Amino acid sequence: MSLLSNMLRAQRWDDYRYYHQSNVNQTLHLISAVIFLICYALLFSDPALAGLVGWLAMLTRQTGHFFFEPNGYDAVNEVTNAYKEAVKVGYNQTRKIILLIVWGLAPLALFAFPTLFGAFDPPADRLDFIRHVGALWLAIGIGGGLFRMLQLFVVRGVSTGLVWAFKVLTDPFHNIALYWKSPLKLLRGEWIDHSIADADWGEDEAEEAAHLT
Repeated sequence: MSLLSNMLRAQRWDDYRYYHQSNVNQTLHLISAVIFLICYALLFSDPALAGLVGWLAMLTRQTGHFFFEPNGYDAVNEVTNAYKEAVKVGYNQTRKIILLIVWGLAPLALFAFPTLFGAFDPPADRLDFIRHVGALWLAIGIGGGLFRMLQLFVVRGVSTGLVWAFKVLTDPFHNIALYWKSPLKLLRGEWIDHSIADADWGEDEAEEAAHLT
């Protein structure tokens, strides 16, 4: 269990230091995390609505990454953006763009094929259509996560894939605990989280985790 715990900490640490240096991005992740918790609460009572809420959370989260996070040379970690994209365990920008394109095409597919080849009943009204979109978005979100997990099983090992899946599912809780002060930093005019440079995860743990992942 300690090895899996170190792998989880390593993935979270890399995600934080490489991809969450902007306090705007952190604040959007905080908002997204709260929305995701609402999505979780709706999953078993109203999956279609959960799909709509979940993708609202995802858009909020990715807005922070694409528009506010520094994308050039990372002076804090002394690595290039290309390096970060190459070692990213989860969805790097290229994978995210593909996933977002699929998400954006989903309503068009339902407009062209209202039953999606028998997957849905014909929509009786606009609300029915919107709910079908939500159900399809939920399937895309779950399918995208499962697909990446299986990819990781092949390219990095089963343990890495399982730890990543657990990380993704628990990110909303972790993001709230980690980023709740970010809006206050923004009010003070702090656009970049300089505390990352001062953080010390531990050289021994980092070296061990690097071999695991």
